[in-house]
Amino acid sequence: MLGSEGVACVVDPQRDVSLYLDEARGQGLKIEHIIETHLHADFVSGHRELAQRTGARIYLGATAGATFPHVDVHDGDEVRFGRVILRFLETPGHTVESVSIAVTDLDRGEKPFAVFTGDTLFIGDVGRPDLSKDKTPQQLAGMLYDSLHQKLLTLGDDVEVYPAHGAGSLCGKQMRPERQSTIAKERALNYALRPRTKEEFVRLLTAELPERPGYFALDAELNRTGAPALIERAPLAELGGDEVLARQRAGAVVLDTRPPQQFGAGHIPGAVNIALGGQYASWAARLLGLDKDLILVAEDEERLEESRIRLARVGIERVAGCLRGGMAQWAREQRPAAEVAQIPVEELNRELSSVQVIDVRNRPEWDDGHILGANLKPLHQLESMLGDLDHDRPIVVHCKSGYRSSIGCSVIERAGFENVMNLIGGFDAWRACGLPEAKVRASA
Repeated sequence: MLGSEGVACVVDPQRDVSLYLDEARGQGLKIEHIIETHLHADFVSGHRELAQRTGARIYLGATAGATFPHVDVHDGDEVRFGRVILRFLETPGHTVESVSIAVTDLDRGEKPFAVFTGDTLFIGDVGRPDLSKDKTPQQLAGMLYDSLHQKLLTLGDDVEVYPAHGAGSLCGKQMRPERQSTIAKERALNYALRPRTKEEFVRLLTAELPERPGYFALDAELNRTGAPALIERAPLAELGGDEVLARQRAGAVVLDTRPPQQFGAGHIPGAVNIALGGQYASWAARLLGLDKDLILVAEDEERLEESRIRLARVGIERVAGCLRGGMAQWAREQRPAAEVAQIPVEELNRELSSVQVIDVRNRPEWDDGHILGANLKPLHQLESMLGDLDHDRPIVVHCKSGYRSSIGCSVIERAGFENVMNLIGGFDAWRACGLPEAKVRASA
């Protein structure tokens, strides 16, 4: 959010817009402008609700085909308020409609001091070029090259860079953890901006594209029409144990949001564990999709609300309710609970020959080092890769440190496997103990 002389502009608002309203109120600002750098695929934007609650205009690239009231913007268009000038740059490549916004503060000078780059230019990376229905990744990558070299890199070296995402976003793969950078720093440190021809750039960006999550297309369409306002949501229904079980039998997914240790100690049989402590919403969308009814299990009301909000940010709206009283009430009612045993690395090393070890990390992590005899089944593909597992042999699941492996344990258990264990500390603990590992060496 930028403010000047009582007026504010919000760029790429998240779904729950109260933080912008609170901040504007605290700063004595009126939000009059909302800018979307593109139709986001990995989260649902709050532009429609924010506009409804403030009366602000929404600005979006002219080729987006948005169906909500907005202003189409083209290269060179400007928005002015107070001492600020926002100039739009058409920067297609991540998506066709992508725009960047050069920011001029007239109190600093007449040249831009910053640029909002959306998903075109990240800190350490650039946007993935495979999110179009009509353009091939190669075509988008070519457009991205031109956007970077003809638009963004022509700005001054000292211009500050503010992207739409930080490290962890699925729209890039090598982002650094910083929240901002400069054109000069990115020119020096960003692998995608190293000197190379356009053809080399296209090959680089399209050679090993990660799998595109299924919910991306759904979120982009939801952003094209504008998501319903969160303020209009009904209160979360509290469900007793019998109703939870009945809905689970009817196809609802019990989503347990507690930490892995608590989940392992006791949970509703068949529940999926995706803890709030990690990339909760992203994993929920990737593994469960947007079309299932969910029943939440959490430690308290605060975490229930956090869970529901974070799910809404990625477009998961079908939250049927929550377990009344949580697992404490479930235990008081003496209902059946499943457990996931936690196994130390030293014990696994002794038992390697008698167990099935499932590594749910990604291929690059596996290549860098893995447990001898383990099976690579990346978490986002795990459910479709269970056919070769032996129901009669114990299964030990691990990731890097334990977050993804707890999710994996719950997915495998939900598929009908009973003797499933989580490796304490994951591969980090295995390596820290100096236990044997294998590496995949790149061919010359």
